[in-house]
Amino acid sequence: MDRREALSRVALIVGGTIIGAEAFLSGCKNEPKKEGLFATDDIALLDEVGDTILPTTASSPGAKAAQIGNFMKVIVTDCYPEDDQRTFTDGIGKLNDAAKQKYNKSFMDMTPEQRTEFLIALDKEAKDHDKEIADRDAKMTDEEKHKRKLEQDAGTYKRDPKDDPHYFGMMKQLTLWGYFTSKPGATQALRYVAVPGSYQGCIPYKKGDKAWAT
Repeated sequence: MDRREALSRVALIVGGTIIGAEAFLSGCKNEPKKEGLFATDDIALLDEVGDTILPTTASSPGAKAAQIGNFMKVIVTDCYPEDDQRTFTDGIGKLNDAAKQKYNKSFMDMTPEQRTEFLIALDKEAKDHDKEIADRDAKMTDEEKHKRKLEQDAGTYKRDPKDDPHYFGMMKQLTLWGYFTSKPGATQALRYVAVPGSYQGCIPYKKGDKAWAT
């Protein structure tokens, strides 16, 4: 599976554009690159967030086995534009603040059941936020959209903070992207053939069969 195919599949799952995809497809050459955006504790937290989204099952490992926290660090650092880097890294603090407000404890100290309940609520919040942005975009005139596109191409566009993507939506995107393109995700959660044999145009499907990685 090449880069473009992998991103297309993740976009289909999450139902939207993948942030950082354009830079990733061109080799992640955003400038200037910012180092030191993540602390060791941040990576550990992102591992647990990812593993709550995609936990270990009887037939496949969870997202933590794919080192999903490090994957997020690399993509955000190398491929995200500065505005999205800020939104994502600020989101780590917002996630913990929201956890403490609801459960009086950090995400790392929550039980697995609390983590699942908490992230389900954040997922709904993220989807509602995305809908608000889409509704505002739908109300823009063609002239306004054209002006925005010109500013984006020129590198002078300044995004209104209310149009920032939701941090949890970003974390979920990266979890799905990183996991299903990783070795454990592609070979254990999906069906994988490293070197395909002869073409088979029709393969019988049995209920419960895994999707193909390639």
